[in-house]
Amino acid sequence: MNRLSALIALSIILLFSFIQQQAQSSNSILFIISIVMGITLYKGMFGFSGAYRQAIEKSDMRGIFAQIFMLAMATLLFAPMLALGYIYDHEVVGAVAPLSVALVIGAFLFGIGMQLGGSCASGSLFIGGSGNRRTMIVLIFFCFGAFIGSLHLSSWQTLPSIAPISLAEEYGFEVALPLQLSILAILYAIFSFLHKAPTDEKQGRTLWWRNGFNFHHFVYGTWPLMLTASLLALLNWLVLLVAGHPWSITWAFSLWGAKAAMLFGWLPSSSDFWSKEFQMAALESPVLQDETSLMNIGIFLGALLAASIVKQFKLSGIIDVKGISSAIVAGLLMGYGARLAYGCNIGAFFSGIASTSLHGWLWIACAIPGFGFGIRIARYFNRIV
Repeated sequence: MNRLSALIALSIILLFSFIQQQAQSSNSILFIISIVMGITLYKGMFGFSGAYRQAIEKSDMRGIFAQIFMLAMATLLFAPMLALGYIYDHEVVGAVAPLSVALVIGAFLFGIGMQLGGSCASGSLFIGGSGNRRTMIVLIFFCFGAFIGSLHLSSWQTLPSIAPISLAEEYGFEVALPLQLSILAILYAIFSFLHKAPTDEKQGRTLWWRNGFNFHHFVYGTWPLMLTASLLALLNWLVLLVAGHPWSITWAFSLWGAKAAMLFGWLPSSSDFWSKEFQMAALESPVLQDETSLMNIGIFLGALLAASIVKQFKLSGIIDVKGISSAIVAGLLMGYGARLAYGCNIGAFFSGIASTSLHGWLWIACAIPGFGFGIRIARYFNRIV
């Protein structure tokens, strides 16, 4: 272990020790889960934006296949606990949200921002944690965008909306489970038909386990997509088990943006959203007492640790007018869009679909056109800036 990785590991241990002193005992477990998430995301280079860009531009569906597998596995893992409704001494609830015009617009904006910024919500954390300076800028303005979206949210919520619909709550898991798995299987078949196998040397990335386990590759190489997808499904299930709700990310970005605004004199009482009891309590409490904030920090540190162990951490990313400008716009779009859409590629898409919520399906249906539009904007942006 080199000096940097030793320093990061020591920081994680000290932070873990501090978290253990808090009243919420589950926070220390969530912190460990998030560290493993950061390592998994980094080692698997599991980015949602890149998967859809490859699919749109090159008909390379490998990333999509991994996401379908991840969703199917998470659906199977979530079902027993959501059907029971509780675990140990606490309630267990899925990620379920309304079907609204705000969600449609928010998901579309988020899709544009993903492609313009080259990362998603989880990607911003693990790519930023590995030292990419441009992604760090995206992350900062992600927080500002989410905060601005929270200030406008009450106006957006006056637009037409349908109450949350969960397939499991409507039809029971005995119907919802085979129905959702069938939909995922059909999507897999459709994308298999559209898939064009890549000819580059990375083609074998998802298949290396067939040649036997290689410890050196496991430590220093990139993990297979399917292994990464499996681990993320399992880790999301562990979050549900410990926290009582699935994995989410962007609430913390809204909170961080609001806390920053308070330093410049902004008053939470002036906002319909932030004057509510839960939000006000979060603003008055330390950041490390907020579960989502704690996990986001853990993901960042996990990726930082993984990159440093293999000596791959370095400050990178183009920092010029184009890079900075596109990063700012991308962060604002993703933050604003996530606040409108009840989450991002994790909280709305991954956790929503795993919870059999229709809002997760609506999110991805509206984000995909945003991906295509965002790719075009990124090309045009790079030409004119």
